[in-house]
Amino acid sequence: MKKIILASILLSAILCGAQAQKIKGSDTMLPLSQREAESFMKANPAQTVTVTGGGSGVGISALLEGTTDLAQSSRKIKFDEKQKLQEGGKTVKEVIAAYDALAVVVNPANKVSRLTREQLEGIFTGKITNWKAVGGEDLKIIPYARETSSGTYEFFKESVLKNKNYKNGIMSMPATGAMIQSVGQTKGAIGYVGLAYLSNSTKALHVSYDKGKTFVEPSVANAKNKTYPVLRPLYYYYAATAEKKVKPFIDYVLSKEGQKVVSGIGFISIND
Repeated sequence: MKKIILASILLSAILCGAQAQKIKGSDTMLPLSQREAESFMKANPAQTVTVTGGGSGVGISALLEGTTDLAQSSRKIKFDEKQKLQEGGKTVKEVIAAYDALAVVVNPANKVSRLTREQLEGIFTGKITNWKAVGGEDLKIIPYARETSSGTYEFFKESVLKNKNYKNGIMSMPATGAMIQSVGQTKGAIGYVGLAYLSNSTKALHVSYDKGKTFVEPSVANAKNKTYPVLRPLYYYYAATAEKKVKPFIDYVLSKEGQKVVSGIGFISIND
């Protein structure tokens, strides 16, 4: 009986140790990290990696609290976040795992197929409120944004809104899946998602960053050749003290096999 109890304790300790490598954060990166973790564990059966979302800010906070080994983030770490980590005695390290294009999506029934950056700014800041103003039908615009802890929320504000504030009372979506569902079910809706999340339930708009001279479709090809303007890196952050622990997974993600996973799910490889 004692032997069985001892074996159970040892097994529990082994499992707990194996599950200690955790990744948390960006909802955009969730499918990427999950697929990388699956592929990595298949190649390294002794390793266990668990992945959860919650938003880039949530992941970086978890890194500060010591409840995650890797923070996945669809935006660069902020100065104050880095400072907090340093104050907590943690030197943070940054790795670019992949690139992503941020697509603006509308309901498939919407006749509008392209918008300029200035028009998008007007819509999401509340200055443009009817689709008629941008070539569509006489219909109220219902903009959706990600929640404030999301790196995608921050990046869209920085790149598309040029750091202007979102309109007061904008509908806030807790996750990318909720964004897709809401836009797909609401005729006047508009939102934004990572390239890997595009599906038939929404319509991706062509976007212009040169005041309407050229409109570019959000696609892997256009992201690779850098003609699509809303492009961003996707990051992993970790404490320098945890480098030995996370390095095998990071090395795998950056390897030829790991970057095949990146391309396979619709993100852009760092090698492209």
